[in-house]
Amino acid sequence: MTTVYLDHAATTPMLPAAIEAMSEQLGRTGNPSSLHASGRHARRVVEESRERIAQALGCRPGEVVFTSGGTEADNLALKGIQWARGRGRVLASAIEHHAVLDPLDWLVQSGTAAVELLGVDRLGRLDLDALVGAVERDPDSVSLISVMWANNEVGTLQPIEDVVAIAARHGIPVHTDAVQAVGSVLVDFAGSGVDALTLTGHKIGGPFGVGALVVRRELEVTPLLHGGGQERDIRSGTIDTPAIVGFAAAVEASVKHQAEHEARLRALRERLVAGIRGAVPEAIVNGDPEHSLPGHAHLRFPGCEGDSLLMLLDARGIECSTGSACNAGVPQASHVLLAMGCTDTEARSSLRFSLGHTSTEADVDAVVEAIGPVVERARAAGAKRGL
Repeated sequence: MTTVYLDHAATTPMLPAAIEAMSEQLGRTGNPSSLHASGRHARRVVEESRERIAQALGCRPGEVVFTSGGTEADNLALKGIQWARGRGRVLASAIEHHAVLDPLDWLVQSGTAAVELLGVDRLGRLDLDALVGAVERDPDSVSLISVMWANNEVGTLQPIEDVVAIAARHGIPVHTDAVQAVGSVLVDFAGSGVDALTLTGHKIGGPFGVGALVVRRELEVTPLLHGGGQERDIRSGTIDTPAIVGFAAAVEASVKHQAEHEARLRALRERLVAGIRGAVPEAIVNGDPEHSLPGHAHLRFPGCEGDSLLMLLDARGIECSTGSACNAGVPQASHVLLAMGCTDTEARSSLRFSLGHTSTEADVDAVVEAIGPVVERARAAGAKRGL
């Protein structure tokens, strides 16, 4: 059975350029912190990779701090900036990824910050009036504002330019989790005006276990890890040369081809949504149709459990994801959909199809062909359970 993979928002296959670049370095020896020839070669490779990433993202090489991925980069930004600034409040949207929400909760539980989560509208766009109100109530008490560039579930793009403008009036730094955005839409660090930006390798065709926090050199960040003083003394730890080379190749390639990639995915997404709604007219599209990631199609299927749909599609070789998360084995309704005003039942009836660089029209057509019968079976199962 052929597998149709439509879960690129979770991870996407590595690009050939990234595999080639990483494979070449895996056979070499050298710690970039060593002073001998092998170490100097490894350091040169790392710094060239840093420069390639900086050029692709519109930042200075010295602003790229390598991490183990998006979660560490988010933690470093939130905790490191909060600790360095020492003020009371951090503001964030209610629909952030748990890599942001959980560190914020930790800051609250540890007594080192007060956190205010700001609401969104039914399309998943940040309530800017709420942000203005929260800032202007006491701007001197705000350490940081964190708003994701694009939502990982419904794909809604956030008004980062407006957030930066509001923050700039009071000298408040802005962090954005751009894990889903880089390579899918235009991301320019300097042009955006943000002070810190998170990205990771495996979402853009690079390897797992490597990412970066792009952070302005002028912004003080307290490190989470202490040791060798690598990465501007912000992130100690032996530098993973092969992973960084693969990461740089993926960033460079995904940004270089971003415009054509976006156009192709938008066309595939339109085909997918139209086909699904043709087969299941009651299906409802979640998210902002005007401001969204090109490859995200997040739909609600009334009368169905998303988990049932997921497993029925998986049995047909179609891989996607639900709009819910599982914590300790207990299914929970998506906090994103609940924040957008969905009921618990509505939130549990959603699926996310996310397209990527390997997606084809045949993949889309396979979903369209399967979705009608799958929805019928899921509804029948739900009716038996009294849902």
